[in-house]
Order: sequence, then structure tokens, then C-alpha cells
Amino acid sequence: MQIENSVFLITGASSGIGEATARAVVQAGARAVLLARRQDRLEELAKELGRDILPLPCDVTDRAAVQKAVQIAQEKYGRIDGLINNAGQGLYATIEDIDIAEFRELLNLNTVAPLNMMQAVIPLMRKQQSGCIINVSSGATLATYPGSAAYTGSKCALNMISKVARLELAEAGITVSLLHPFMTATEFYGSVKSGLSTSKAQEAEALSIAHSPSLAAEMIVNLIRTGAAEVDLVPKEYGGSFEE
Repeated sequence: MQIENSVFLITGASSGIGEATARAVVQAGARAVLLARRQDRLEELAKELGRDILPLPCDVTDRAAVQKAVQIAQEKYGRIDGLINNAGQGLYATIEDIDIAEFRELLNLNTVAPLNMMQAVIPLMRKQQSGCIINVSSGATLATYPGSAAYTGSKCALNMISKVARLELAEAGITVSLLHPFMTATEFYGSVKSGLSTSKAQEAEALSIAHSPSLAAEMIVNLIRTGAAEVDLVPKEYGGSFEE
């Protein structure tokens, strides 16, 4: 897909990979609709980008809020060409210690919300006979780690939703792609739903090998342009295919 003059809707745009992606697509000539719960950060980013940017405070787990945000974006731009499903959260706990209520909330954000976003934009993309959806998964789904079942379970479900959607939507001219980031220097580790001490310890260990959010954003831009099914940023020595 051509990025210049296209309209991209980005969730989790107030920080990390979402923020970096907003910068990258705008630099490539796109218009961006920024979704996140932190309105002050969205407005600050929109002001900094200094282009035709629409910051919309939105809880992506709220179906009505998502529908309203998509409607506002469509009314402003007349179309939505791409969706970057980036919003998500971690949870570290052993199988016997996973809090069921927290797991449901995690699934709602990491799995149900991206599906909700997809369902909101697909009708518009069908009418346009074109569109691009990129779901940000996790490199952790490429391996098996103690304490990761809740998080990787939610992302593995997203992986399958994405792969099936790619098959179902191909005839409509809509591409669905997956990005599997590696450890990334973002707020992710400090905002996990459970297991903060484990998460922070992992973050400390990963300082020397963590990628910058801009690398993930660069890969998202490549996925938009190529329409490839999926790409991972996990180094080969950690079970992925990425080479520096």
C-alpha cells in the first residue's frame, strides 16, 4: 500500500511502539488518527507532529467508544486506509497464580479489543476495496517461557485471528499482517497487569539487547508497503529470524 496521503488509525499511540509508528507514518506522508486513553500525551504528540493529525482519547476495550472514534475519523478524512492495532499489556504469573479476573481483562485488551477495532474498520475498507491491518503481537509467542502463559496466550489468539482474517479479507483487497517485536525499550515492563517485580527484572536484564520502538515502527512501515503476512524482530539466537 502507498503510505503517502493515506489515513492510518493507530491504537496505543501515546507511547512506545504506537507513538513511534505515528511518527514514522507521518514522516512518510500519511495522516494519522491517534487513539489512546491519555489525552494529554496524544495532544502533545499531535502538536509536535504538526500535520493533519487527529488525536482521539479512546478506551479500545469500549466498543461504543471505538465505533465513535472510527465515525469521527471517517467524517474528518472520508476514509480509513490502515489500522495499526498496537495497544496491549503484559501479565507475568505462573499457571497456578494467574488471577482469572485479571486474565479476562488482559484478553479483553490484547485479543478482543483488536478484533473490535478490525470489525469497526473492515466495512469501510470493503467499500474502498482496499485496506491494511497490522496487528502487533509478540516475539514471546515464538517460544515457551515460564510465567508467560497469560500474556502469550492472549497474543497467540491474536495471531490466529490475524491469519484467518488475512485469508477471509484477501478478496476484498484488505491485507492483514502480524508484527512480532522483540524486547523493546518502552513502558511495557512497568505497566504489566501482574508480576511487576518479574517484569522489571526482565527489563533490567534486557537493557543491553532491547530494541528501540523506532525499529518496530520501521518494520510496520515495511509491512504496510509490502503487505507481507508477518515479520518478527526476534534475533536468531532467541528463536526468531531477525538479523541485525
